[in-house]
Amino acid sequence: MIARIVIYLILVIVLSDLYIDIHYFRKRYQITWWQRLLWWMPCIGMVIYTCALASIRNFAPADLTWLNTYLFLLGMFVGPKAIFTLTSFLGWFVRKYITHTHRNWGHYIGILLGSCAFGTFVYGLTYGLSTVRVKHVDLYFKDLPKSFDGYRVVHVSDLHLGTFDGWRKKILKAEMDSIEKLRPDLICFTGDLQNMRPQEVEKLMPVIRQPMKGTIAVLGNHDYTEYIKEDPKEKAAQEARLIAAEEKGLGWTLLRNQNCSRTSPDKGTIYICGTENDGKPPFPNYSNYKKATKGIAPNAFVIMLQHDPSAWERSILPKTTAQLTLSGHTHGGQMQLFGWRPTSIRQKEDYGLYEKNGRYLYVTAGLGGLVPFRLNMPNEITLITLHTKK
Repeated sequence: MIARIVIYLILVIVLSDLYIDIHYFRKRYQITWWQRLLWWMPCIGMVIYTCALASIRNFAPADLTWLNTYLFLLGMFVGPKAIFTLTSFLGWFVRKYITHTHRNWGHYIGILLGSCAFGTFVYGLTYGLSTVRVKHVDLYFKDLPKSFDGYRVVHVSDLHLGTFDGWRKKILKAEMDSIEKLRPDLICFTGDLQNMRPQEVEKLMPVIRQPMKGTIAVLGNHDYTEYIKEDPKEKAAQEARLIAAEEKGLGWTLLRNQNCSRTSPDKGTIYICGTENDGKPPFPNYSNYKKATKGIAPNAFVIMLQHDPSAWERSILPKTTAQLTLSGHTHGGQMQLFGWRPTSIRQKEDYGLYEKNGRYLYVTAGLGGLVPFRLNMPNEITLITLHTKK
């Protein structure tokens, strides 16, 4: 994870301190060499920390405390300092080459924006991360069997259970309490139960077992062994361990390019299809829609579970007749500012409800994430109520 952007991180860490040292400590305040050395010590520590994380073989360290601590230090100190540096530099440039005044207003604006960034990060790390929202969605279909009118489906995704170890376990318990209170007819989970290893699931299994009893699930990109560097035999063992945890430990129905059905007392039937992850590079694609829809009549009502929403237009619409697709993967960007989300740059259908010719896609913000931060994009449980259009 860190290795992909290590050069940029080091530049941000070093250049911010270098600018402040040159423009303020040397020129304005003229502090002693040992005071300046004290200033540089945290910077040197962060560079060493960055290089250490970048050198590990896997996507993230086995003990996520190391990664979370690093992200905490970045958000609390490096980020605000970088914002101050950029703003102060722009103010210095304007003062020196444009306005020719004596005061650098960028300095004061930088202090204000850096303080706001610090407060925003603290908020997203605490209250933002702890907030759980239940979103209600009503959908109407002409071909939904009448006996399923009012059928209540809870859609959850992206638990990333390893993130909830420690004090964050109370957030996971609050999420499970919310699911249990809804008393749905069906629970669908659309992938990323773990961050990287099945031990995360096994440890927190008692918290989620009862509230999510009977869940129908698919795998997400984090549920494979894409993020650990091991030999093929060990990777296969890790994947088998996760599948056993879901099917035997939790009692879930895991669909791997398969389908199952729900039948009402008057013989009305709906089908739930689940395909393995169908992502665009660098995410894996193990999907097989022909296999997943085998035995389903063309006029049947189908709910498709697919972790990656990019598959909706690319694969699901042209290859299946699924009236409703449920996806996760994006986490809604885990932050939203004035309607803009980071994930909307890469993915058109990155959060919420989408419709095309009477067929729907719902992308949930999920209930967790590898990075423990949320800003104006709370953890989400979606209750979708199906209706027969009259």
